[in-house]
Parts: sequence; structure tokens; C-alpha cells
Amino acid sequence: MGAPLAVEAISVGKHVSSSQTTLTILAGLSLAVPHGERLAIVGNSGSGKSTLLGLLAGLDSPSSGKVLIDGVDIGALDEDGRAAVRGQSMGFVFQSFQLLPSLTALENVMLPLQLAVRPNARELALGALMRVGLEQRLTHYPKQLSGGEQQRVAIARAFAPKPEILFADEPTGNLDAATGQRIIDLLFTLNAEAGTTLILVTHDMALAQRCQRRLLLQDGRLHDPEALA
Repeated sequence: MGAPLAVEAISVGKHVSSSQTTLTILAGLSLAVPHGERLAIVGNSGSGKSTLLGLLAGLDSPSSGKVLIDGVDIGALDEDGRAAVRGQSMGFVFQSFQLLPSLTALENVMLPLQLAVRPNARELALGALMRVGLEQRLTHYPKQLSGGEQQRVAIARAFAPKPEILFADEPTGNLDAATGQRIIDLLFTLNAEAGTTLILVTHDMALAQRCQRRLLLQDGRLHDPEALA
């Protein structure tokens, strides 16, 4: 038996019920992502990409099926257990940056390291911010930073703990085209250096082309976009 996959989804479904009807967002989809792969999941706005990403990262629970991280069924864990897996194995880059406004750039990057009780949190955070070119912005708060600088802080925060898996949700969605291109170049450079598994959701096919594999989320299921062309 081979080594476990970085991420595996088995017949994962997500349904939202109201008093009138049940909406199917994801319909029993399966996915296998080996360690070190760069995977793009593409789809139109509202197709369920962010929902799927949240399920793969253990931020939400599926209505059916299960998700395995490095062979561990995260649905079988309690919230503390899922949080521990995220802290030990995962990094996140979001469209809206998700920086805490009351913390400086350095403090934002240190926070997940401190929550994971990493003894060298400050050194790791400093190194990550230097790697993204923000050594002159350590004590600046998010409101004092441009959108591109905020996303670089977010990328530093994601890579500082040296995660096995990086989840990126529309990482350039709030940036102009030129800034977005620089952010993506930085993200892929750092990812290649670290050998991190990357799962990226985007509506931008040009961005998706930079990944090794692309899947299209449509009607609640994953498809090979080339097969649908």
C-alpha cells in the first residue's frame, strides 16, 4: 500500500436545506491530490469552489462523504482535533486577506505560529516577511498597507509555519491586474521552493494554467475541462 495522499475527498456532498427546498452545492464528488501537486479548481462565481475548499481544509463538514488529510479522516475528529491538523499541516491565502486590523504585519504572521506553540515564532515570522520583501513594514498595521502588501503579509503568514498543504481562494480577486500578477509570481515561487501541495480555486483560467492539473467544478461535480472543450 502506497503512502497516503495529501488530500482525498470521497463522495463528498454538501446540501443546504430551507423550509421550502434543499439546495445541492456539491453532489458526491471525489478528488485525490498527491503530495507536492499544484491543483487548480476552476468554475464560475457561485459554483461552490469556496465551499469545496472549506470542506477540504476541515473548515466545514460535508453533508455526506469524507475528507482525508494525509490519510486521516478529519470528519472523525472534534473541532480541536481539526484545528490541530490545520495548525500543523495547512496554510491559507484568502481573497480578502483576513488580516487582524489590531495587529501589525509581524504580529499577524506570528499569530498562527504562536497558536501552534512554535518556540521560534518571531524568527520564522521575520524570515517569512523578509522573503516577501516586507522587512520595512513589520510594525505597520493592515490599514497602513496597500492591497498588494496586505496579500504579501497573508502569503508570509501562510508559508511561515512551513505547511504541507496550501489552500488559496481567489488570491488575486481584490487586486489590480499588475499587482495580482506579482502576487501570483511570488506565491508560485515560494510554493516551488517549499515543495508544498497547492490547491487553488479561481475563476481565472490563465492563473489555473500555472498549475500542474486543472479541474472544473460545474453542477456540483468535478470535470476535466479539456474533456468538456
